Amino acid sequence: MDLRLKFNEDVVNYEKMRPTYVEELFQDVIRYSDLNQGKRALEVGIGTGQATLPFLNTGCEITAIELGEDLAKFSAEKFSGFPHFRVIQSDFESVRLEPEQYDLIYSATAFHWIPQEIGYPKVHQLLRSGGVLSLFWNRPFPARKDDLYEAMQHIYAKYAPSSKEPAPHTEQKSLEMVHTLEQYGFADVKFKLYHQTRTFDAPSYVDLLNTYSDHRAFPKELRVRIEQEMIEAINHYDGKVELHDTLDLYLARKP
Repeated sequence: MDLRLKFNEDVVNYEKMRPTYVEELFQDVIRYSDLNQGKRALEVGIGTGQATLPFLNTGCEITAIELGEDLAKFSAEKFSGFPHFRVIQSDFESVRLEPEQYDLIYSATAFHWIPQEIGYPKVHQLLRSGGVLSLFWNRPFPARKDDLYEAMQHIYAKYAPSSKEPAPHTEQKSLEMVHTLEQYGFADVKFKLYHQTRTFDAPSYVDLLNTYSDHRAFPKELRVRIEQEMIEAINHYDGKVELHDTLDLYLARKP
């Protein structure tokens, strides 16, 4: 099963529940890449375009790659008012693009799906000399480990004992990413961390869970049981879930 295709199953919910990114992050990318009307950008894994509009507003030309057919159609329609925007429905690994054509290539919470031995060399080939690679992720983690957190972990332990909660992002992980980019020939590599907190009631938290490929991969009957008990647990503990997002940005330049 290709878990990447799970994102394509409920496009409307994905658009509603997946977060965008802090404005400061977008401005940092635009400044570093000097993105403007005369530049060309490539977005890898657009989804429903949570990270697209700030770049389109610079007046640049954007080509987006998206594996999911329905996601690609949604984003093409969403940004149809921008004449210099197009979507190619394909996986990044096999899409054919002319080398050295892009001033900026960026990917928002998507580039980890591409094997690095394929993704990084291909990006390097597609960028013009002096062009910029910008990779960023949104990494949610419970804002606090309280009774609700323990109850939610108990639900997963009961129904999906093999599932693992992601560890919180650390600066050391960012430094490892910098080293990886340097190994693939990128220079002037920088990273920056941003933070935000989101609050959900029980139904909206379940909607969020349904945008995650690993959750959608559970058999439907199991998924329903997990969601029902999650709602019960959240409503038992004040009816709110807080997630603390760490957003990690990497900027690198092709020499």
